[in-house]
Amino acid sequence: MEWKPSLVILLQYLILVMVLLLVSSHASITEPPTPQAQPPSIFPMYGITPGSLHPQECAPRCTYRCSKTAFKKPCIFFCEKCCAKCLCVPPGTYGNKQFCPCYNNWKTKRGGPKCP
Repeated sequence: MEWKPSLVILLQYLILVMVLLLVSSHASITEPPTPQAQPPSIFPMYGITPGSLHPQECAPRCTYRCSKTAFKKPCIFFCEKCCAKCLCVPPGTYGNKQFCPCYNNWKTKRGGPKCP
């Protein structure tokens, strides 16, 4: 069987396309994650990792953490108790507990969160 030049070029083109598809399916280009907006804070990032605070720094951090709650006294009490154990307080007035695993994982007897 004699191959025509156009048929040979077509087969080469098909092989090239298949190779490119195979390579592109295995080679993935990952872009760096877009930076997330950080909540405004009056405190620097220092103090939000486990063990990075000194005990005397817990009170001002907890006062700020509990500043927007309707239950300030219990919030500050438990926040200071958690801070004394974990030596960190999550940034902001609510949430962000992923920054302080000890603070986040301490639970009550009923299984609820111990730390505000």
